[in-house]
Amino acid sequence: MAKTPTTFTCTACGASFPKWSGRCDACGEWNTIVEDKGISAGPPAKSLGARRGSSMALLDLATEEAPPPRTLSGLGELDRVLGGGLVAASAILVGGDPGIGKSTLLLQAAAAFANKGLGVVYISGEEASAQVRMRAQRLGLSKAAVKLGAETNLRDILTTLDKERPALAIIDSIQTMWADNVESAPGSVSQVRACAHELTAFAKRTGTSVILVGHVTKEGQIAGPRVVEHMVDTVLYFEGERGHPFRILRSVKNRFGPADEIGVFEMTGRGLAEVTNPSALFLSERGQPAAGSVVFAGVEGTRPVLVEIQALVAPSPHSQARRTVVGWDGGRLAMILAVLEARCGIPFAGLDVYLNVAGGLKISEPAADLAVASALLSAREDTALPAETVVFGELSLSGALRPATQTENRLKEAQKLGFTTAIAPKGGKAVGVDGITLRPMADLTGFVGEIFGAG
Repeated sequence: MAKTPTTFTCTACGASFPKWSGRCDACGEWNTIVEDKGISAGPPAKSLGARRGSSMALLDLATEEAPPPRTLSGLGELDRVLGGGLVAASAILVGGDPGIGKSTLLLQAAAAFANKGLGVVYISGEEASAQVRMRAQRLGLSKAAVKLGAETNLRDILTTLDKERPALAIIDSIQTMWADNVESAPGSVSQVRACAHELTAFAKRTGTSVILVGHVTKEGQIAGPRVVEHMVDTVLYFEGERGHPFRILRSVKNRFGPADEIGVFEMTGRGLAEVTNPSALFLSERGQPAAGSVVFAGVEGTRPVLVEIQALVAPSPHSQARRTVVGWDGGRLAMILAVLEARCGIPFAGLDVYLNVAGGLKISEPAADLAVASALLSAREDTALPAETVVFGELSLSGALRPATQTENRLKEAQKLGFTTAIAPKGGKAVGVDGITLRPMADLTGFVGEIFGAG
């Protein structure tokens, strides 16, 4: 039998190479290429031959099927991110920074599903059973009917799960699991891929929902091959700043619901508490109107969220001015500064610029462009916008303002929190909301002249 060729895989991006090298040609990272031994060494590739297989049943697009049954946990924020509850036989991958609260969240979720009558098994590969019990006692969950195990051998775990047949199995974490048919260390590309494949196949075969916990890299991506994210049905990221009590559970992939949906939690001494009105929480520490402070009416998934964007502009003592961003894209900030200088004649050369999204929330939608430009101008001119004003809109390189989606939902959320004025781009499908005065703007030059009194 021909010898199976050896391949090498990059642990950062998952690219494969026929030989080892110090630098990955795909992503440019150094010392990330490791030897990848397959799950099994089968016969060399050949044609299928003349033997015929079974005929498949094909359906047309008009065929109606009942939606998959869901089970609500009672944690409204978790159910929202999952798309309306837990789907049977689904595979879910949860990633997050160390110490952010992944294990706390999943232990609370396990207890909530167990209280609903579901059989739940929690397998810990990082902590001993006594440590998990101590956390459960601290959270007041020690009476929940959750079966607990501490094991890293995948064969023993699958045998136990096949015997118990729970409705939900939680594996914490996938990087600590190892399969005895793969000759590599736990956490390697081969082990993570093999263990994720076996657990996902077990979920589809038996109807057990499986939640896998994944470590993240320094860039915030789930460690290991990206193929793991393609295997599972849902990928969730648990985000938050250590200096803030708020935690964001964000869906980046969901085959059973909307992607980019968020759930907001607050870390307390009794665990994670749900935040049903995140806009009010993000704006709770906002005081009197100050220069550089602007409220942005954004949308995360299907939920409108109001958040404060803060900017500070100060003379730079260095030859190279600093550009520091927290919670937003640094490249997008550079674009807005260039548009302000090229289209409006407002330079930021020789000025340090600091931008922060209050509350630890990370914003990615382009509708925040106008709010960021407003915060920068407000800080530079030392002029505060009225406290009851919200701003949103996308900025183009020509200086024109483009309408944002879901304008009505943004305005309704602003009206609910007591805001009376909204600055938004002209055009689009803007729908008036009682109690909100809409001030439409055509381009950035007109916005600067009308709001800040400059040509």
